[in-house]
Amino acid sequence: MSWKNVCEVSQVKEDFPYSATVDGKEIGVYLIDGQYYALEDVCPHAYALLSQGFVDDGKVECPLHEALFDVRTGKCLREPGGRDLHTFPTRVIDDRIQITFIEEE
Repeated sequence: MSWKNVCEVSQVKEDFPYSATVDGKEIGVYLIDGQYYALEDVCPHAYALLSQGFVDDGKVECPLHEALFDVRTGKCLREPGGRDLHTFPTRVIDDRIQITFIEEE
C-alpha cells in the first residue's frame, strides 16, 4: 500500500477542512471527533469543492446546490449529489496526514 503526504495535522480544523491535489486527484481532508477522514473533494453533481462547503455534525454540504454527504462514509444524504463519494484511508505519521488511494469499503 502506497501512502501519500497530504498536509500537516495543524492545517485541518473541525470547521475548516483541507483541500489538496494528490497525484492529480482533488482530495478533502476533514477532522471529525478527533479522527481524520479523506474523500474526493469535487461534488459529482457539478464542479464545486466540497471542502469549501458547510461542515456540521460529520456532514458536508456542497456550496453550490446543497447536496449533502457524510464525511465518514462518503454517502450522499441529499440530492442533487448523484452518487456517493469515494473515501480513502488516512493515517498520521510525524504530524503529517497521509492517504492511500485504495478505497475504503
